Amino acid sequence: MKHDRSRHREIRLGTHEEDYGNWMPLSVLGMAAGAFALMATLAIFFFTAFYWPPTGAIFAVTAAVMLALLLWFTWIRRQYAFGGGGMMEQVHQVVLSHLDFDGQGQLLDVGCGSGALSIRAALTWRAAQVVGIDFWGSAYGYGQAMCEKNAESEGVAARCRFQHGDANRLDFPDESFDAVVSNYVYHNITGADKRALLRETLRVLKKGGVFALNDEMKPRMYGDMEAFAQELRDMGYEDVRLIDTAREVFGSHRRATMMMLGNSRMLVGRK
Repeated sequence: MKHDRSRHREIRLGTHEEDYGNWMPLSVLGMAAGAFALMATLAIFFFTAFYWPPTGAIFAVTAAVMLALLLWFTWIRRQYAFGGGGMMEQVHQVVLSHLDFDGQGQLLDVGCGSGALSIRAALTWRAAQVVGIDFWGSAYGYGQAMCEKNAESEGVAARCRFQHGDANRLDFPDESFDAVVSNYVYHNITGADKRALLRETLRVLKKGGVFALNDEMKPRMYGDMEAFAQELRDMGYEDVRLIDTAREVFGSHRRATMMMLGNSRMLVGRK
C-alpha cells in the first residue's frame, strides 16, 4: 500500500537550522580537491622546472580528471542537501510513503545516521515510538548527539531514542518492533552478506509488522533480489514487493546513476 505523497511533503525538516549532514561528505570533496591540487602542481613543475612535457601532460590530464570529479561531487552534494536540491528529503518521503504502518507501537530505523528518517517517521506518526540505531563511523560525521539535538529541535525528542548498534547483530529480541525501515545503509557495511543483514533486520520485526528497506542493491552485492523476495513470500511474508526507487525518486536510472545510486531499490512488505 502506498500512502498519499502530499501528506509526507507537508513535513519539512531542517527549517530551524538542524544539521542533517549530507550523503556526499565533505571528506570526499576534500580528497578530490587535494588530488587535483597535487596533480596540477606536479604538472606545472614538470612543464616549467623539469622541462619534461610528456610527464607534465600526464599530470595535467590527471589534474583535469580530478577537477571534473570534484565538480561532479560538489554538484551531487548540492542535489542531496536539505535546503539545496533536497534529494535526501525526497528519498525519505518515498521510503515512508511505501510503509503500510498504522502509527501504533514502535518503529526501528536501522542505520539512522543524522536521525533524519527517524525524525520524519516520528513527525508522520504522532503516536509512534521511534528507535534509531547506527554504528556511527567517522566517514559522514554523524553521531548520537547530532540525532538527539535534531530530534529536540524538531519537537519529537520524547518519542525518539537513538543508540549505538550494529546491523550485523541487532541488540533486540525477536519480534520487538511493529515497523522497521532502513535507507542506503547495508551497501556501506563492508564484508557483510547483504541478505543476512536483511534477515537480521526482519528478525526483530513482529508478526504482522511492516518493513521498507531501501538500498543501493547492486547485483554483485545482493544477488537476485527477485528470488529473495519470493523466498520471503514462501516463508509467509505478505505483500512483498521490490520498488524501483531509482526511477521513483530520481526520475530515471540515468539520473540516479549520476547521483551514484543507479541500483536503488526498496524491499517492502508485511511479516
